[in-house]
Amino acid sequence: MTDPLDKATSTAPATLGEGCLSRYDPEALSPEDGTEFEGAADLWQQLQNEPKQDAPEK
Repeated sequence: MTDPLDKATSTAPATLGEGCLSRYDPEALSPEDGTEFEGAADLWQQLQNEPKQDAPEK
């Protein structure tokens, strides 16, 4: 019989780079990883068109 707690584990997708430059390998990602976001390009464009806000003064 297998350990029922084995089902509770997960593994991260493969990465490229090291340290601060580490990122997920786009070739290793799939829809099962939750990488589909159809509105990403539209959201990015919307965020780029918003006026810049200055940091609040302390």
